[in-house]
Amino acid sequence: MTAPADEYLLAALRIAAGTDPVPDRVSADARSVLALHLPGGIAAVPLATAAGEGARSAQTHDRPRARRYAAAGLTIDVEPVVVAGRVDVAGQISPAPGTGSLVEVRTPHLSDTRAPSEGGRFVVTGLPAGWISVVCHRPGHPPVFTRWTHVRP
Repeated sequence: MTAPADEYLLAALRIAAGTDPVPDRVSADARSVLALHLPGGIAAVPLATAAGEGARSAQTHDRPRARRYAAAGLTIDVEPVVVAGRVDVAGQISPAPGTGSLVEVRTPHLSDTRAPSEGGRFVVTGLPAGWISVVCHRPGHPPVFTRWTHVRP
């Protein structure tokens, strides 16, 4: 009997040799993930936030729902809230990203783009529950994006 690690190695060798084709679902999933990639984008790192911070946050499992990220001189505050099984995302980009900037709220299946207010605030409503990421697009700068966050109903 072979160990599970050996079985995985043998399967990987069969795939590499072309004798075991990659299942269509795996290829489709890989293409979907690649489509979510932002070439030249800058990943914002999560920052700690004070408990209960956020305009509409409630404590969930001892963690605030508001999240804060920073990169490239920007701070991105994101607050997902579930309303009637759908996700509303409110947030703010600081400092305000300026004229011509766009904020994109992405899910694996769709994205919605808004122009932020003069103060850098944005809201996107009616998204499906699940994974979300926020991207700030500024003219003349690479996009800055947050990590993917899972929002449960």
